[in-house]
Amino acid sequence: MNLFKGLFDTELTQLISVTDFLLCIGTALIVGILFAAVYSFHKSTSKSFLITLFMLPAVVCVVIMMVNGNVGAGVAVAGAFSLVRFRSVPGTAREICMLFLAMGAGLVCGMGYLAYALLFTLIMSAIVLILTLCDKGNTQKTLVIVIPEDLSYSGLFDDLFDKYTVTHKLKQVKTTNMGSLFKLSYDVTIKKDSDEKCFIDDLRCRNGNLEIMISEREDLQNAL
Repeated sequence: MNLFKGLFDTELTQLISVTDFLLCIGTALIVGILFAAVYSFHKSTSKSFLITLFMLPAVVCVVIMMVNGNVGAGVAVAGAFSLVRFRSVPGTAREICMLFLAMGAGLVCGMGYLAYALLFTLIMSAIVLILTLCDKGNTQKTLVIVIPEDLSYSGLFDDLFDKYTVTHKLKQVKTTNMGSLFKLSYDVTIKKDSDEKCFIDDLRCRNGNLEIMISEREDLQNAL
C-alpha cells in the first residue's frame, strides 16, 4: 500500500512522487524567502507579514499539486486563503501586490515549472527593488500642527511646505481644548535633503510655538 496515494485517486490519477513534491516545496520556500527579503529591504514591516510572504508560495504550490492540475479550482482555494488576513486588517496596495506575486510564483511551482518560477521571482524582485530605491530619498510622514482658533489655516504654511516637502495634503481639521485650538493633520513627503528640525522650528514660529508632531504616516503604521 502506497502511503502517499489519495483515498479518492483512481487508476487515471497521476501520483506525484515524493521527490517531485519536495523539490516543488523547496523551490516555493526559496521563492518565499526572496519575496520576504525584497519586501523588507529599506522598509519597516511586521514579522507576521514576512512570515506570510515566506509561507504563501509553498501553500499555493501544495494546493495546485493536490487539485491534480485543475488550476481554476486551485487558484480559487488559494485566493480565498490569501484574503483571510485582510478581513480584519486593511492591507496597503504594496502588500496586496506582494501577496499576489507570491501566489503567482507558488502557482507556477505547483504546476512544475520550477525554473520559470525562479525566473519570475528574480525579475519581479528586481523591479520591486528598483522602485524601492527610487523612492528611498523622500520620507512619508504625518504632520500634526496645533494653531490658535483665531489663526486662519488656509495657506498658512504653504511656503514652508514648498521649501521642505515634495507633497503635502491636509487630511483632517479638529478642534481641541474646548474649541480654543485647531489641530491640523497633514500627509507630507519630506524632501531627502531637508532638515527636519529646521522644518519644525519654522513651523513653531508660525503657529505661536504650540504643539507640533511629526510621525510615521498613519496609513503606513496601520499596515504593520
